[in-house]
Amino acid sequence: MKWGRVSVLLPLSLLATALFGVPAVVSGMFDRSGQWPRRIAGAWGRALLGLYGVRVVVTGGENLPRGPAVYAANHSSALDIFIVFGHLPTDFRIVHKRSLYFAPIVGQFLFLGGHIGVDRSNAFRARKSLEQAADRIRGGVSVAVFPEGTRSRHGNLEPFKRGSFVLAIRAGVPVVPVSLAGVRRVVPQGLCSVSPGTVTLTIHPPVPTAGRSPEEATLLASEIRATVASATAGCTA
Repeated sequence: MKWGRVSVLLPLSLLATALFGVPAVVSGMFDRSGQWPRRIAGAWGRALLGLYGVRVVVTGGENLPRGPAVYAANHSSALDIFIVFGHLPTDFRIVHKRSLYFAPIVGQFLFLGGHIGVDRSNAFRARKSLEQAADRIRGGVSVAVFPEGTRSRHGNLEPFKRGSFVLAIRAGVPVVPVSLAGVRRVVPQGLCSVSPGTVTLTIHPPVPTAGRSPEEATLLASEIRATVASATAGCTA
């Protein structure tokens, strides 16, 4: 994205975030189910992608499970947030760093929308947060996670950390691998470099966790990573 385009799109992106974020926060005050904030966040994601000229093709929608699940996606750019919120065709909450609650608008949206904050600075509190998240999932709430833990460098798929898969096993729900392919082609150097293009969101068949123990989380993480990698091989994720 040339600087002339950046100077126009970045202010418009901030404006769009405020225009969608404020109604999402207000709706979260009255809708404790979080469904309306989730719908508004979906519209926000699609609006920003449209603003950037990014088209998303979704495949594998027939693989969506009927009940709650943990959706595990690769993560190479901030654009992934817009893609997942805008185009993952199911109701879900995200697992995020608890420190994001202090971000203006975004923090209030996450808190009131019922998203799950984890305190990563303290092992005991992080474990308690995941136990509470497992209870929420057993109660019918799906979650979306980026198990690399942070954005991958240069678009390379990093190892998947086991925490998200311990969560799925403890909740007794399937893990649904989600591949985001072609993101780095349209965002080669962060959001300031966005170029129009097409990315693909692939929903893979769910992987059951019934009968697995938390000690098998690392193996499950490797299995899910291999599936995600299968749809991003041959292209820059």
